[in-house]
Amino acid sequence: MVQEYSGWFLAWLALQSTGVIYGDIGTSPLYVYSSTFSSNPSYDDLVGALSIIIWTLTLIVTVKYVCIVLRADDDGEGGTFAVYSLLSRYARIGGQDPNTARAIKLERYLSTDMKPTNKGVRNFLEGSRASKAILKIVGVVGVALIMADGVLTPAQSVLGSIQGLKVVAPNISTGTIIGVTCAILILLFLIQPFGTSKLGTTYAPVVIIWLMFNLCFGIYNLVKFDHTVLKAFSPYFAGYYFVRNGTDGWRSLGGILLAFTGVEALFADLGAFSRRAIQLSWICFAYPCLLFAYIGQAAYISKDVTQTAYSNPFFNTVPPGMLYPSLVIAILATVVASQAMITSSFQLLSQVMRLSYFPHIKMIHTSKYFHGQIYIPMANWLLMIGTVIVTAVYNNTTSLGNAYGVCVVMVTFITTCMISLVALIIWRLHFTIVLAFFIVFGTLDGLYLSSVLTKVPQGAWFTLLLAFILSTIFILWRYGKEQQWKAENTDRFQPGQLMKKNENGQFRLTDAFGGAIVTNISGIGIFFDKAGDLVPLVYANFVRKFEASPAVSIFFHMRHLPTPSIPEAQRYIISRTSIPSCYRVIVRSGYMDDIITADLARMLVDQITLYITSNQGRVSLANPVNIENSAPDPDMDARIGAELLALQNAQSQQTVYIVGKEQMRIAPGTNIVRKILLGVFLWIRENARSKIVGLNIPMEQLVEVGFVKEI
Repeated sequence: MVQEYSGWFLAWLALQSTGVIYGDIGTSPLYVYSSTFSSNPSYDDLVGALSIIIWTLTLIVTVKYVCIVLRADDDGEGGTFAVYSLLSRYARIGGQDPNTARAIKLERYLSTDMKPTNKGVRNFLEGSRASKAILKIVGVVGVALIMADGVLTPAQSVLGSIQGLKVVAPNISTGTIIGVTCAILILLFLIQPFGTSKLGTTYAPVVIIWLMFNLCFGIYNLVKFDHTVLKAFSPYFAGYYFVRNGTDGWRSLGGILLAFTGVEALFADLGAFSRRAIQLSWICFAYPCLLFAYIGQAAYISKDVTQTAYSNPFFNTVPPGMLYPSLVIAILATVVASQAMITSSFQLLSQVMRLSYFPHIKMIHTSKYFHGQIYIPMANWLLMIGTVIVTAVYNNTTSLGNAYGVCVVMVTFITTCMISLVALIIWRLHFTIVLAFFIVFGTLDGLYLSSVLTKVPQGAWFTLLLAFILSTIFILWRYGKEQQWKAENTDRFQPGQLMKKNENGQFRLTDAFGGAIVTNISGIGIFFDKAGDLVPLVYANFVRKFEASPAVSIFFHMRHLPTPSIPEAQRYIISRTSIPSCYRVIVRSGYMDDIITADLARMLVDQITLYITSNQGRVSLANPVNIENSAPDPDMDARIGAELLALQNAQSQQTVYIVGKEQMRIAPGTNIVRKILLGVFLWIRENARSKIVGLNIPMEQLVEVGFVKEI
């Protein structure tokens, strides 16, 4: 559900996005020139590098991401996996969880509404198993790369800021720097439970002041030292840089790309903010501030008589008297720079959980105003441990820098490929327009990617290895879930296929399930149903095992919606089933609604009572579609009275909550590769969070019914 904001809410959200998203990309002026040049650059090289920076920020960040990529959201969510999810709603490229398939809105276009080339691309994707697998893997790898970068970015940014203390304290030891960095990192992760909204609002003044410093310093240096660097706005100087430097110029792209590290978080964090908020904050504020920062630094370096300004481009170019204020705000800005990747990790993990690529772990919505802002405790602590370990092992920004940037460029290239498919299949743009987009941005991404891959032996292998491990876990879990769905599908049937009434008026199991008479157990049985239609697996196994059914059975299903709360009048969907005294209750809930409480049984009975006595309940009891046009039923009140009495009697006897405990085992005869894959999946599944952990109901009334399925 996409949220739209305007007025003060939009301004507030834009403020938050500034505090969260631009801490990473906004602190790049600290080290871009020093990472690009190993010695004082000539004027031509300086202008050439500046031209590349200007056009990279303009084309990759502003045009590609802010103006184009942000429009490829999946119900307000961003990131490569959101793009894959969006594609799967317009083309049959991925299987769906049968428990949630009916809640997903499919929007496939008719063939007659598509151009032949666009339709051909869609048909190829749908007809090729290899293309489906590649798309799935690419989407997952994009998520894994960003999350791997999420481990590295906090370490890089905070360690870089603390190392900056050597400017005023040259004798500070490496051990002290590492210790202070780890302490700050731990504090950074400890405050994550406050939520994106509070953190973004708190961090925003720091980032705003930092960017304003860069803007003002840039203008000052431009006016005072060398305004001729403004000719870098001509792309000619970017091209001439490569002509003049050849291979060395290409290799230097590994440093220049640091100017846009964090752009992948800009898209991944879309769910926490909104497209308009991000566009507003970037185009109106962050973009011009960064342009002037790099232009001003170049103006100073071009006239620097010491020929050392490039080695510490920000602090060496600050105006007189501003060193210490700049140092303080720089440290604060780099500390909060980590928030972009931390928030994006939460957003992306929620997406892979929703689409069954990862076990469901606890997720907390942190704002009742902005629906996409979440906090995931387990992910937070794992990220904290990872960043502290990385900081201690790498212990300096130079070695970390070798591992930095590879993930960013790989994600931007993956995004270019997937957005091209979105443009063809969903936006239905002409093939030539899409081809032009792919050539321009694919070439830019390819240049940076080929350059940065030379860093793999020097440290980038770490992030690639971490991304590979995460991708393997995601794909393995999805594979196991698909096998589980196939196994469960054999037990998915209508109530009439489970039991029927015999000639004596008794209900018995159908012949397919043994044909035994089903006896009544006193009380109410509330069966938790994860699908919301057909017969719950737990009820089918309960009846088959015990050949009995509660006097009143309730199939209870929670349908979570991405909104804070659902009004009481719209919350409940109740219906009768063909099983006697059996009701299906679907509860539509928002993330702020507290539904599963100790009063759950009373609430369900109250709602069923209202349903029985309502016109809707009368229609269901009378069978005809329109009770007003059917013959009067003089026994209707008596039948309703009997039904209410049976419900009250059952409630007065006992209430039992019944959940399924599904055990899975590998079917005999499974080949060794499949057996290993499924074995790992089952191990993860057995050690994942139990479903009863989050149930706030009386434990003495809870019963688990175990059953075994072969996969």
